[in-house]
Amino acid sequence: MKKLFKKSSGFTLIELMIVVAIIGILAAIAIPNFMDYQCKAKQTEAKTNLGNIRTLQETYFVENDRYGSTTTIIGFSNDGNSRYAYQMNAATTATNFLASATANLDRDALVDTWWMNHLNSLSAPNSNDCQ
Repeated sequence: MKKLFKKSSGFTLIELMIVVAIIGILAAIAIPNFMDYQCKAKQTEAKTNLGNIRTLQETYFVENDRYGSTTTIIGFSNDGNSRYAYQMNAATTATNFLASATANLDRDALVDTWWMNHLNSLSAPNSNDCQ
């Protein structure tokens, strides 16, 4: 006697649709988190280089009894692969300085800006690019 039904192997359309839906849900959760972590990792460059600028400013201050008015004067140079533009702001005087790092990390309307002053205070406005 022949078997009426063959045992089928493989997946049904419903099973495949469920797997695709699960992958879509996981991607919807994971991708924004990944983008946020990637943006925060890029911000590390600004924090590190502003710390370097502060160290160079303090060295310049010890040697010249005043803070430098530009990043070039204090010996800071951008290596060309930098995401941020660094500059000394107009508030820089003989007794204090304010350095800034500015970049558009994700090419939208918001600009990521960080500040470092002579008191070793690192700050960023509330409207930063990664928030």
